[in-house]
Amino acid sequence: MLVLHALRCIGFAVLARVSDAAGLPEPEVESELIDLAVAGLVTHLPGDFGGWGLTEAGRAADAERISAELDTAGTRTTVAEAYDGFLVLNPELLDLCTAWQMRSAGGVATMNDHTDAAYDSRVLDRFTDLDRRADVVCADLFAAMLRFQRYRSRLTNALTRAKSGALDYVTDSMASYHAVWFQLHEDLLVTLGIPRH
Repeated sequence: MLVLHALRCIGFAVLARVSDAAGLPEPEVESELIDLAVAGLVTHLPGDFGGWGLTEAGRAADAERISAELDTAGTRTTVAEAYDGFLVLNPELLDLCTAWQMRSAGGVATMNDHTDAAYDSRVLDRFTDLDRRADVVCADLFAAMLRFQRYRSRLTNALTRAKSGALDYVTDSMASYHAVWFQLHEDLLVTLGIPRH
């Protein structure tokens, strides 16, 4: 059911993206998705803009399983405390994403065209600092539930790639730091049964 939950957290997606989110090889994920489709828990739309998505039955099955997993592990309090730590960092992450995409000069906001390497480097340094502090939250989550470990490695990978010059790994790629952070946020909400506002 890891594949079903990964799809729940990322939304409608192509196979490669589901595979990345689940941390499993594509053939294994595809086989699981086919089984889930036969069970009526996911659907597949073919074509250039196609992909996999959850059905209402899939959404309900995932919510039930995740709630049971949390109760069985007895880690609801730990996950809730980690979520509180995440919420402290979340506004800063959103501000950093804005700083990465937009620049302000004389009170006028313009798109960041990434031609000022010094500016981008300063923003990436701030991302590095945030990531260091997020490591505590990720470690607590991993200690509570193994499936959260994947987020730490995906965040590290995105930041490493961004610092190596692949700038789309900050906010613009489906595997960007921002995208993985959003998926972690969604996973925490789903795990704790908190509706997204």
